[in-house]
Amino acid sequence: MSFGRCYEDFEVGDVYKHWPGRTITEYDDTLFCMLTMNHHPLHIDANYAAYTQHKQRLVVGALVFSIALGMSVPDVSGKAIANLEFEEVKHLAPTFHGDTIYAESRVLDKRLSTSKPDRGIVTVETVAYNQRGEMVLSYRRRVLVPTRALDEELQRQVRARIEQGRDGTSL
Repeated sequence: MSFGRCYEDFEVGDVYKHWPGRTITEYDDTLFCMLTMNHHPLHIDANYAAYTQHKQRLVVGALVFSIALGMSVPDVSGKAIANLEFEEVKHLAPTFHGDTIYAESRVLDKRLSTSKPDRGIVTVETVAYNQRGEMVLSYRRRVLVPTRALDEELQRQVRARIEQGRDGTSL
C-alpha cells in the first residue's frame, strides 16, 4: 500500500517529470468555471473572447494550477501529512482549449520538523508547460511528509484497521 515518497526519498536537486500530460477540453474549462463560480466572460463567452487580445477563450488559470498540482501528487505529496504553503504562483503564458499540460517538480530544500522530528518539510518548485514546450505556470510549495519510520507505523495502523474490518468488527 505504497503511494508517494517519504522524507528520506527526497534529495535537493531531484527533478520529477510528471506523466502523463493532460489535454484540457472546452468542457473541462467550462465545468471548472461553473463549479468555482468564475463567470468572467473571457472564460465562458466565445463571442466576447473573440474581441480580446487572444481572439479566443482562455483556460482559467486556477484549472491549470490544479492540473499541475494534481499531476505532482504521486511524486511529491502522495504521502503528505499536509500542504503547508503555496507561494510565487505565476501564470507565464495563456492556455487554450486543446492544449496539453505537462509538469515537472524540482526539490529545492528539505529539513526535519523542529517540533515533530518524525516528519519533514520538503520545498519544491513545479513548472507546467504546454505541448509546444512553452512554460505556462510555475509555483513553489512546502509539503509536510512523514519519515520512513512514521510512514511504516501509519501503514501498520491502516493494515490493522483493515484486518479488524475483515473480522467483522467495526472500523
